[in-house]
Amino acid sequence: MNAKELLLKEVENIPEFILQEVWDFLQFLKTKYDLNKLEVSLLSESALQKDCLKSIVEIIQQ
Repeated sequence: MNAKELLLKEVENIPEFILQEVWDFLQFLKTKYDLNKLEVSLLSESALQKDCLKSIVEIIQQ
């Protein structure tokens, strides 16, 4: 069984109040990883801007 199947099996047997906590935790994890992706994208964008500016400066100085 894979992780998804195991989780689905467990979900069938736990009380509603625990399901609510599981749901909240899943939402937290999704947000956390979405923010990490955004941070990586912003860092990559910043690095590309620096490379572009460096190239422009080199062209101007020629």
